[in-house]
Amino acid sequence: MEGASQAGAAVEIIDITKLRINFCKGCGTCYNQGKCDQDDDFSYVMDKLIRSEGIIFGSPSYIDSVTGQMKTMIDRMSDVVHCQQFSGKYGMSICTTGSSGAELVVSYMNNFLIGCGATVVGGASAAIGQKPGSINDAAEKSYLLGKDLIAAFNESRTYPEQEAVHRKNREVFGESVRANKEKWAHDYLYWVQKGWV
Repeated sequence: MEGASQAGAAVEIIDITKLRINFCKGCGTCYNQGKCDQDDDFSYVMDKLIRSEGIIFGSPSYIDSVTGQMKTMIDRMSDVVHCQQFSGKYGMSICTTGSSGAELVVSYMNNFLIGCGATVVGGASAAIGQKPGSINDAAEKSYLLGKDLIAAFNESRTYPEQEAVHRKNREVFGESVRANKEKWAHDYLYWVQKGWV
């Protein structure tokens, strides 16, 4: 965040462990209405993410995966995936662990960002229990990635491999949205307004 701030960004930390975010019920209301009908803090977080230009996901590795809170948040964002609502945004991920799984967690979060349409500039991690000094290297890498996140946004940078994933996702989700346009009324209208269908 310091790197992004020094590069000119306004930054904010959202600690989802201090919020109440319920499990996804799989009801499909978000596809039909464009919002979740659960009364919790999810809409607060989503409003912040949708209005942002850059997103940094952070999670410690809990047995080689993200925390339960992060997974719950991600599970609630299926409409973001369907509608590719992070298109035009840039992202990165960071993770710490005692021993293992940090790279897996960074990859998981970055792949999720790409799956939502974002462009990812990289990730940083540290296995503090194995290499106590690795936190210093990861902090420096995170700082530089924060600066690069803002540079990538300012340059409208693209990455061919990620652009290929975005095109494929638009194709796959476009077919699903068209096939379910009555049941997924919001998603279909969103795609029409974007000019994707």
